[in-house]
Amino acid sequence: MKIIKAIAVTLGLIVAGGTASAQSALQDILNNGVLKVGTTGDWNPMTMKDAATDSYTGYDIDVMTALAADLGVEVEFVPTDWKTLVSGVTAGKYHMTGSASISPARAKAAGYSQSYFSLATVPLINKKDADRFKDWADLDNGEVTVAATLGTTQEKQVKEFFPNAQYKIVEAPARDFQEVLAGRAQAHITSNVEANKLVAQYPELMIVPVSAPRARTPVAMLLPQDDQVWINYVNTWITLKKEAGFFDELGAKWNLGN
Repeated sequence: MKIIKAIAVTLGLIVAGGTASAQSALQDILNNGVLKVGTTGDWNPMTMKDAATDSYTGYDIDVMTALAADLGVEVEFVPTDWKTLVSGVTAGKYHMTGSASISPARAKAAGYSQSYFSLATVPLINKKDADRFKDWADLDNGEVTVAATLGTTQEKQVKEFFPNAQYKIVEAPARDFQEVLAGRAQAHITSNVEANKLVAQYPELMIVPVSAPRARTPVAMLLPQDDQVWINYVNTWITLKKEAGFFDELGAKWNLGN
């Protein structure tokens, strides 16, 4: 209750100070009673879409539902994919996204909130190849195909990490791990958060026991770059929720291990 009151006070100061305008997503959300969030629905345990019910579950979904509740509005999840995640924000298709890795490329076009957790990249393979691949260097040769999903940070990382390997970049709704399961690639790379869920779901997959994960990256929400009023509000909300232990509790609920 204290968090909601604190946010309400902050919002009141913003509006009373005359800094909010019709151009701000914040005013659009309050005026229409709906927070529109772009989400891919294919990143376990962050955002998962149930096609049968057309509904979403996951860490991100819980975060955005809580944000909407504190704003006093409804939340609407807008389907998107990784290659159009940023353009959906810049085009105004949604007010923000769920979690996205912070990258200089994305920051050229969109704004970011404060970060509330971080992840790292690990490679996954089929268990039958366990003796063949034991560290990063084992994957970096011309006889190995490494898969990644178009529009993700791993799409760029795969070329950086494995300059001598072959690449297979797949486009959503296809996913990179499916290439390994089907034998069309020997490995794929993804966040440690998703990797733990994949090996639990698909017993034939395993995380390569690398000496250390790579590219530890902060994660945040994508927002309209020029909307400082909305960015300020979201950052205030994140700060208050961090102090209340909200993100720690949610991380434990979804076993983020972070």
